[in-house]
Amino acid sequence: MVATSAKDVDSAEVVKHIAHFLKKSGKVKLPEGADLVKLGQSKELAPIDPDWYYIRCAAIARRLYSRPTGVGGLRKIYGGKLRRGVQPNHWIAGCGSVCRRALQTLEHLKWVQKGPEGKGRIISKQGRKDLDRIAADAKSKQVAEQY
Repeated sequence: MVATSAKDVDSAEVVKHIAHFLKKSGKVKLPEGADLVKLGQSKELAPIDPDWYYIRCAAIARRLYSRPTGVGGLRKIYGGKLRRGVQPNHWIAGCGSVCRRALQTLEHLKWVQKGPEGKGRIISKQGRKDLDRIAADAKSKQVAEQY
């Protein structure tokens, strides 16, 4: 039987299961002011979902599973258009401090480590193992719901 990886399961399902695992484990603490922070200059309000930090950490972990990247790359991923009224829209990068804190949280869990020569972050062996286990669990639940 072939082992299931985090790439084999639907990304939304994997992120949801990873976020649930992070919240349930109790090892991830919400940063101070998490209810007030905006996720970028292009946003008007703070996130509505109270579990947004767990979801962001889970999404970053899944993304690092596929491709190593750093804070700058994550800012590009989570950027958006800044609406300026009657002036043309501009693209603007996402919040760097949220990406940085999420990476630091994942490093604290030993899921992420610094890349070679200090460039970006990569997923660690422990992180790959845990994400594969969570993905296999998510896939088994998805198969069980079909029948």
